[in-house]
Amino acid sequence: MKRLTLTILFLTLCAPVFGSQTQFQKATEVVRDLVATPEKGIPRDLLNKAVCVGIIPSELKGAFIVGGSYGRGVLVCRDHGNGPWGAPSMFTVGGGSFGFQIGGKSTDVVFIVMSPEGARKLLQDKVKLGGNVSVAAGPVGRSAEGATDAQLHAEILSYSRARGLFAGASLDGTVIDQDEDDNAKLYGREVSAKQILFSDKVPVPPQARELDDVLAKYSPSGGQEFHSVSQSQKQPGPSSVASGREGRQ
Repeated sequence: MKRLTLTILFLTLCAPVFGSQTQFQKATEVVRDLVATPEKGIPRDLLNKAVCVGIIPSELKGAFIVGGSYGRGVLVCRDHGNGPWGAPSMFTVGGGSFGFQIGGKSTDVVFIVMSPEGARKLLQDKVKLGGNVSVAAGPVGRSAEGATDAQLHAEILSYSRARGLFAGASLDGTVIDQDEDDNAKLYGREVSAKQILFSDKVPVPPQARELDDVLAKYSPSGGQEFHSVSQSQKQPGPSSVASGREGRQ
């Protein structure tokens, strides 16, 4: 038992050293397998509505009285929310649970971001799914006809793959953090996740082109324009302030 606990901790601590090239290759394989099994994958009509896709290949999970998980992922958004798939941002994911449990496993995790506001929330520091942003286990199949009201209104829908099959999986309580160090290594300079995902100024690196191609093959268009969200949050411009003053005179 002690050896198992040490092994889990070792894998968790060593996970960040794996190269981004391997990360992209694994992420591409996960998406390609998802495309190959439409009956048991993410419904295409939901993916066509998504503005971003997150892929966490081989998330490490372990438990010995105190359970936990750690993974490194790739987040890809459509340019401006409704254009072609753009440059990726690297992130880390972790979570914990308490209980009488023992064991360890590695699973692939995929989540789709259903709204521009959900994508913006993911760029905050240490975002807790289910707290800062709403998340639900996603439906599987060719279409989302059987989706529940909670699934249809969630900002993020999440899935996991075990033994080759995708299924809806709850990520409630999971913490996501954009990985600035990995992004700097990937792009050769310091660049924020916001610059990568919310503008078309950052080109797609060679490592991510195959991933973008696979996503485009399965969902070439869709999403929502980023500028169309939260219009009420915009600060009033000079003209609107002036008109407001005129109305009070």
